[in-house]
Amino acid sequence: VVGGGAGGLELATRLGRKLGRKKKAHITLVDRNTTHLWKPLLHEIAVGTMDEGNDAVSYRAQAYAKGFHFRIGTLTDIDREQRQVVLAPVLDEEGVEYIPATRIDYDYLVMALGSVSNDFGTHGVKEHCIFLDSAKQAHRFRNKLLNRFLRIQRVPDEPDEVRIAIVGAGATGVELSAELHHAVKEFHHYGFDAITNEHLHVTLLEAGERILPALPERISAAATRELTNIGVKVRTQTMVTSAEHNGLHTKDGDFIEADLMVWAAGIKVPEFMANIGGLETNRINQLTVNPHLQATRDERIFAIGDCAEFIQEDGKRVPPRAQSAHQMAD
Repeated sequence: VVGGGAGGLELATRLGRKLGRKKKAHITLVDRNTTHLWKPLLHEIAVGTMDEGNDAVSYRAQAYAKGFHFRIGTLTDIDREQRQVVLAPVLDEEGVEYIPATRIDYDYLVMALGSVSNDFGTHGVKEHCIFLDSAKQAHRFRNKLLNRFLRIQRVPDEPDEVRIAIVGAGATGVELSAELHHAVKEFHHYGFDAITNEHLHVTLLEAGERILPALPERISAAATRELTNIGVKVRTQTMVTSAEHNGLHTKDGDFIEADLMVWAAGIKVPEFMANIGGLETNRINQLTVNPHLQATRDERIFAIGDCAEFIQEDGKRVPPRAQSAHQMAD
């Protein structure tokens, strides 16, 4: 099982309990990190309302307790002929290799790599916006936010506002917008007791007609009202065309000034997954699977979660959500 996210960790755990403990199968979970953190909670780490140390799960400890094996590593290729996954060398913090490139044999392979943010090639986004794909990125947002608060408190004549623009009004964008306003009291623990909600100016931008487009319209409307009530400026039908260090340009010709910018406008599977191992992938590099979650060109390879393009009987794609990954693992 490659990838220890919501789907991969659950699958490895259940297979370990059912087969690994009884020595009926050898289950190996591969992930580039040593701990699992539920990705939908990254917005809470970003604003400091959650301590990842209390919620992270050690892969090694989980493997030992549940009957599977854990290997740290980053997938680079699939050798379908030899039935092996190829892992990149593992480097330490100084960039020195301490584990060479390795191969792991498989009889059955489950790809559960998840996804990363998709900037759609929008100019300046990679350079100036923060993605929330990992705990490291969430910490980067929090540090920038705290530094901004510090300037407000310590630097004379500094504008006493923090302008935050969030692009994409799916679950991540909406939850981050709300969490920022609910979390101001948490900032007081860092010594910023003079900071109030009045110092925060949050703008949520969505290219579509409404926020939370994957949910029913009544929920979208209710969420819009709630966000507006707590002071979030919600702008729909607003497409961002480029980003600069101090703000965002829109298709309508507006420039939205911002001290911090978060990009949460869509997902894709990492680029190296495009046609990996000769398998069929779509335009965002998801593996195309059949009704049994098997890759269309190899019945021994399965894909679950965000990295799988699963089309239901009604023609709709299963959305990239942690809940979907759980259901696929099950």
